[in-house]
Amino acid sequence: MLASAWKVLYEAQRQHKLATTGAYARLRHPQYLGFILIMLGFLFQWPTLVTLAMFPILVFMYAHLALAEEREVRAQFGEEYVRYAENTPRFLPQIDFAGRAPTGPGGKT
Repeated sequence: MLASAWKVLYEAQRQHKLATTGAYARLRHPQYLGFILIMLGFLFQWPTLVTLAMFPILVFMYAHLALAEEREVRAQFGEEYVRYAENTPRFLPQIDFAGRAPTGPGGKT
């Protein structure tokens, strides 16, 4: 997830566009979710006092960083980002148990 999301973000930044494809079509912060999942894996693999103490701190820091980045991107892309954010969850993908196709940015399938 980290590598594929990084490629999408890198290309979008190079073209001065909003990243809305790949993992960014389902989440606004797929790389941060990837880091959090890796940290959770470390927590299960090496449950030490350090990993137990650092996990919530790092999750808080990534959440705070995500909010700060969203403010910057909203200032840069305006209404385009607002529409994207309205239709794309921040960290957890939407799961439709009714079998309908998930929608991408702007409510498109």
